[in-house]
Amino acid sequence: MSLQKHIRCKEKDVGKYVFIPGDEARAAKIAQRLEKAKQISANRAYHVYTGKLLGEDVSVCSTGIGGPSASIAIEELARVGAKILIRVGSAGGRQPDMPIGSLVIATAAYRGEGTSHAYAPAPFPAVADLNVTMALMKAAQELNYQFYHGIVFTRDAYYVQDEHLNKFLTDAGVVAAEQECAIAFILGTLRHLSVGAVLATDSNIWLNPQPTLEEKERLFYEAEKKMIDVAIRAVEILIERDRLGQKTF
Repeated sequence: MSLQKHIRCKEKDVGKYVFIPGDEARAAKIAQRLEKAKQISANRAYHVYTGKLLGEDVSVCSTGIGGPSASIAIEELARVGAKILIRVGSAGGRQPDMPIGSLVIATAAYRGEGTSHAYAPAPFPAVADLNVTMALMKAAQELNYQFYHGIVFTRDAYYVQDEHLNKFLTDAGVVAAEQECAIAFILGTLRHLSVGAVLATDSNIWLNPQPTLEEKERLFYEAEKKMIDVAIRAVEILIERDRLGQKTF
C-alpha cells in the first residue's frame, strides 16, 4: 500500500488498534501510555504514533476538528491496516445534571453535521460498534469510573446554537454534543471497521451560572486523564478477547 496523502503512513506503520483523538496534544499523551512508542508522522492535524500494548502494535492518530478532517484520517487509516478505532475526545454535556468533567461512552450519534451525509442518506443510523462499546464500559467499571452512556449530537458549527433543537435533543435523552462521532460511526459501518468512542465533557450549555473558562479547563484536564485510562484499558480488553477468539461479549 502506497504512502497515504494526509496521514503520511503506509502499510505496517499502524497497528490494528488505533486511538483517534481530535487533538494533537492528546495524541501525544496517549502515545506516552504505550510501550516503545515512536512518532511515525506529523502532517497538518495528523500526528501518528505507534507503540505496543500487551505486545500488540497499537497506534494513535489525531484527526483534527470536525467531520471532514476526521473522515480523511479514518479512510486513510483503514487503507493501511487499522481495524478497531476508538475516538478519545471532548464534548459538551447536554443533560442539566451532568457536571463538567463527566465521562461519556457514545452508543450512537444524531447526524447533525454534513460529512456523514456525503456517505449515507439521512435515515441511515450512525451507531457505535457493540463490542468496542462494551469494552469501554467494562474498562470504566473495572477502573471504578462513573460514566454516562447514550446518543451524542454531532454538529459542524461550534458557535451556532439552535435553541429548539437543543431542547428537543436534551428532552430525548442525548447526553453530549461533539463534532466527530457521526462520521466515525458511519465509516465504521461502511468500511467494516469496529469504531467506538469515549468522551470527556468540557462544558454544559444548561449550567447556570456558567463556570469560568479556567474552572472548565481544570475539570476537563482531570477527566481527560480518566478518559485515556478507559480507552487504554478497553484496547487491552479487546486484545485479550481477540487472542481468545471471542467474537462477542
